[in-house]
Amino acid sequence: DVQLQASGGGLVQPGGSLRLSCAASGFTFNEFAIGWFRQVPGKEREGVSCITSNGDGKIYYSDSVKGRFTISNDDAKKMFYLQMNNLKPDDSAVYYCAADLLLCTYFSRVFDPSRAGKLTDLYNYWGQGTLVTVSS
Repeated sequence: DVQLQASGGGLVQPGGSLRLSCAASGFTFNEFAIGWFRQVPGKEREGVSCITSNGDGKIYYSDSVKGRFTISNDDAKKMFYLQMNNLKPDDSAVYYCAADLLLCTYFSRVFDPSRAGKLTDLYNYWGQGTLVTVSS
């Protein structure tokens, strides 16, 4: 049974840092891509970062976080992380960890979020979300 448990959210001032963690069980990082998405109330969920399964190991970031966020994983601990630096108020959202064989297709140039439907229907496994608030 695949389970994902996100943690590490909180209140941080602009320019600050947070590290989100996701505990994974029921699958291996060789099987599925893993990643982070975020959602603001009233808006669609959007992709933040993704790592393809271990055989490939490609990393993707959305343009809005490139250079500030870093995704990583620890196979031995079955954990993956999102290190967020230089946080901005626009980064405030509920952050979700996710896993699916095709998760990183979200970051493909041909992927059109407006035509994809609900991401929770498209990709199979989601954590419960952790709230990040960036405010002074």
